[in-house]
Amino acid sequence: MRRRTHRIPAAVLCLLALLLASAPAPAAAAPGPAVTVRPEQAGVGGDITVRGTGWRPDTLLTLLICGQNAIGGTNSCANAYGRAVTTDARGAFRRAMPVAEPPEPCPCVVHVATVTGERTVVDAPFTVAGHPTAPLPERTGDGRLAVLGARLDGSGGLLTWFGAPPGRRLVLTVGNLGSGPVKDPVFRVGTSHGLFGPQWEERTWRGTVQPGRKARVELPVELAAGAHGDYTVTLEHGGKVLVTEPWDVPRPWGVTLFWLLLCVVVPAALFRLGMAVVNRVRPRAHRPAGPPPGPRPGPAPVLPWFSHDHQPQHRTAEGSTPWADGTAHRHERNRT
Repeated sequence: MRRRTHRIPAAVLCLLALLLASAPAPAAAAPGPAVTVRPEQAGVGGDITVRGTGWRPDTLLTLLICGQNAIGGTNSCANAYGRAVTTDARGAFRRAMPVAEPPEPCPCVVHVATVTGERTVVDAPFTVAGHPTAPLPERTGDGRLAVLGARLDGSGGLLTWFGAPPGRRLVLTVGNLGSGPVKDPVFRVGTSHGLFGPQWEERTWRGTVQPGRKARVELPVELAAGAHGDYTVTLEHGGKVLVTEPWDVPRPWGVTLFWLLLCVVVPAALFRLGMAVVNRVRPRAHRPAGPPPGPRPGPAPVLPWFSHDHQPQHRTAEGSTPWADGTAHRHERNRT
């Protein structure tokens, strides 16, 4: 019995060892988005290849060459030479792009950012050969903006009623709650409709907000032509959402009226044109040459008995027959 009691724990230990050996290893954390640039240095007029991994599948990205490490937003990038790419099902991409000089001096980066959905940005170091280099501006403190009030100003006009792009002004009162000034802040303005993600655009406000001070900021907001319905305007700064404002865009009824008139006028014009062509092409009836037909001549009228050639005779008291024109007297005289 004593030997059996020693075998049971050994069997249990062997079973636990087998279970631990067969258990799957814990999954490693998925790596974040990464970008590589080859070659890492090139001059203006050359080409580089940008590769990326770890991005969201089927996501639209923008690729820009920026100066000053892109700390000034897209204002420090060569926007005219940017490229767009969509990631594949595994979240990877590969794109060739030309080398261009950014408006700001180096250090330069290849700025890769998402267009829709959650904001994701990766900057890969890159050197533009021959481009000037300058040190980055020193930061004496960190500024932090907060929105104290916001509203949408403006209204539609006659052109908007006929489908022109509706536009508004996002008026903000911002305050600097940080310890350093905020100079030329770059805001991201997004417009979303329904369940779709916002379409982002960068807006730069020229000015400086000192610590503890507030300022009035106006940013233009514009939608696509013919847009209507419930929209939401979102404002971001420093990766944080500052404010969201609803925007009810009326339907452009002028477009509907135009199509209704077009459906009425065009068929009527085509009908008139078709009738004119039919009248021009239709053969005319052949008419014989001669005088126009008139009433058919009837039999010659019969002169009455009292016509000019046959006057009635009336006997007078003397026995002669007088004529109305005096011929009886002339006959009497001839006889005598």
